[in-house]
Amino acid sequence: MFKRLRSLFGLPSKQEEPVEEPQVTQEASIPDDPLPQASEVSSFDEALTYLNRVQEKINRLAEEFADGSINRSQFNELYDHYRKEQITVKQWIDLYPESDAWKEATTEGKSVIIRAEHTAKVVGYAIYENESGMPLNTIGQFEVEAELAIPMLSSYRAATKEIFGAGMRSSQIEGGRWLCYMPGEFTTLMALFSTEPAATQLEAMENLHRLFERANRTLLTQQVVDPNELVFPHSYFLGSLR
Repeated sequence: MFKRLRSLFGLPSKQEEPVEEPQVTQEASIPDDPLPQASEVSSFDEALTYLNRVQEKINRLAEEFADGSINRSQFNELYDHYRKEQITVKQWIDLYPESDAWKEATTEGKSVIIRAEHTAKVVGYAIYENESGMPLNTIGQFEVEAELAIPMLSSYRAATKEIFGAGMRSSQIEGGRWLCYMPGEFTTLMALFSTEPAATQLEAMENLHRLFERANRTLLTQQVVDPNELVFPHSYFLGSLR
């Protein structure tokens, strides 16, 4: 009612105090940091890294030959393979440093094939009595004529006594094969390899012959040795000797 009277008589109405609305402070928008991009390796840098890996393989190759785990044929073939790969890759990056064409010259995995192809394998064995020089047994494909093997064995024994002393020897024969001699207390083992054996393979052959004589010691000391009573662990190693 008072409001109506005020309006009729033109009286000013009581002013309501304005209510201050809370001010919303707008934060300045901060742009997101760009996502870190993976560092792109150039083809040239990739090629240099690959060449370093090949050089490391060459260095390991030298160590393998030094410790006797590979033979000369394996070393020569693998070294030739790695050097050709290095030269070809270098030629590509010299001509086209920003191209991936150098990858066509890489031959990852081929070294495994080269190793296998040039690993010496045991073809066969022959075991001879030291006293009589007579063969006790042949195992595998010992394709060396007795007329050749026995004189070679006699010459070997004479040479080891006069020049080398007792010990294992190996020599290359026809067809790229290698004939290895391992003298024991009672017998001499002759092993025929497909190619030159590595030093570790010769060591394994020496251990094999010692095992043979240890297992057959009682029988080998008899006046007459019956080969049918002996045990021959050699067959297990035909095709390989590691």
